[in-house]
Amino acid sequence: MLEQIQMSITENNVSVFDFCLWSFIDLISTTSGFKKRYGFVYVDHTDTENRELIRYKEDSFYWYQRVIESNGKKL
Repeated sequence: MLEQIQMSITENNVSVFDFCLWSFIDLISTTSGFKKRYGFVYVDHTDTENRELIRYKEDSFYWYQRVIESNGKKL
């Protein structure tokens, strides 16, 4: 998706002022509970137990960090 946004900016001079991601941290899916993970940060818990609730940065966290640092040049 970000590649398409970048293409719109460079090829069609589209002005983009914001991009909102689905979720920074894991969230509950209305149909799958915590079986599906959406966030950049994994939280140590399941549908039935909280465990230690430790947060772990996913690979996508570091990817998006590079996107931000490069102002979108490194996708």
